[in-house]
Amino acid sequence: MSGKCWVCKRQARGFGHSDGRFKIADPRRYPLDWVFCSRRCQDIFHTLYGRRLATEERGETLMVDASEIEIAAMRDCLKAFGEAAGQIGFDKPLGAYSEAEAMTVIDAIVTRYTEALTEHHERASTPPLRGVSPAEIVRDPFADLKDDLPWEEPQGGKP
Repeated sequence: MSGKCWVCKRQARGFGHSDGRFKIADPRRYPLDWVFCSRRCQDIFHTLYGRRLATEERGETLMVDASEIEIAAMRDCLKAFGEAAGQIGFDKPLGAYSEAEAMTVIDAIVTRYTEALTEHHERASTPPLRGVSPAEIVRDPFADLKDDLPWEEPQGGKP
């Protein structure tokens, strides 16, 4: 195979794709432009290709599976979005924003989202772990160890 990698545009090195929807003799089974430089790029392509097929077949878009904490952080961004949009002007449609105005809104949202997550994690004694109950979290991993080490002498000389 020759040509450029479909993913990163480097020279292809023998990794390709055959489309199993077509019979072996059908030339559509071996798209010439679906070639790759490495297994990594080939895997990236197949992930994207699979997602595209899933959205076409089911007519749905893949969504982020946000946790309750992330959803709360997203809601917390509404005020930051409103303030940024208010500075630009609510009468201006989003499609008419300049690049600088759009970047201002994006910066406000991303900054507030990050701050909200940070604030939540600072309030929590440990970061949340899916599938782990609070009782299972080890707070002090050295709690069962003795305070003194066997090779050290106790305070005040000999035992």
